[in-house]
Amino acid sequence: MTKPHFEKIALVGIGLIGSSLARVIRREKLTSHIAIATRSQATLDEARALDLGDSYADDATTAVRDADLVIVSVPVGSSGTVAEQIAPALKPGAIVTDVGSTKASVIAQMAPHMPEGVHFIPGHPIAGTEKSGPAAGFADLFQGRWCILTPLPGTDADAINRLGAFWEACGSRLDTMDANHHDKVLAIVSHLPHIIAYNIVGTADDLETVTQSEVIKYSASGFRDFTRLAASDPTMWRDVCLHNKDAILEMLARFSEDLSSLQRAIRWGDGDKLFELFSHTRAVRRSIIEAGQEVDLPDFGRQAVASKT
Repeated sequence: MTKPHFEKIALVGIGLIGSSLARVIRREKLTSHIAIATRSQATLDEARALDLGDSYADDATTAVRDADLVIVSVPVGSSGTVAEQIAPALKPGAIVTDVGSTKASVIAQMAPHMPEGVHFIPGHPIAGTEKSGPAAGFADLFQGRWCILTPLPGTDADAINRLGAFWEACGSRLDTMDANHHDKVLAIVSHLPHIIAYNIVGTADDLETVTQSEVIKYSASGFRDFTRLAASDPTMWRDVCLHNKDAILEMLARFSEDLSSLQRAIRWGDGDKLFELFSHTRAVRRSIIEAGQEVDLPDFGRQAVASKT
């Protein structure tokens, strides 16, 4: 496969995803110029100190000027504002994409601002850790992970192919799907687990009969791994909940029904039902490992990730 090359790539937002992109783009020589934009001067200074780009701006409009590929890596609630800001500076033929965890909302926010002749192709690399900021990124973040594109009807096929080739060069496996279907899939595999984790950690923190020091001191792997999810960027997850509301509420309702069924099995001592459920879910875990989407380590691979940061 021939690696794609963009003369200039603009990264709007330089957190975990943006900084990881900067690193892998540099390593794979996918561009001649990386332009970085973020509103925070402190974050911009950190990105410059890490030598993540070739030019730096606190104004996204400046960064995207003459860019062949623009990647928006901001909380999904800010997508529309960014699109409106950069629209006048986008050059004809440019590809504009994003990395947001919700797609229907991002399309509704960004698409109306995209100028004629600019190829807007929403995307979502399903990769991440609980860490955030420019220093959290690493070049192998996308290796073997899926990136889902949700192109709008009538999108230029060559532009889709170029963007797909870009993500493959970053190490991703590629898939495409309808935006609404994406949002329903991600609601169950990503959004709901994070919401449950936030809630469980909050419940433990609120217990009056168990001290916070005991929760911290005696945390076994189960609670500890919930805290890893619950340590994720609060701004990002606030926006995810607000911008994928319908799908998340649907999955929460289903989860509540299944939780009630589990509660009844425990109350009535239905060991067969409990064993059947736990055996099935254990098989799901094995399937995820076999599919290459996790490593079979007791710490769920946290040390493997930490060694790359």
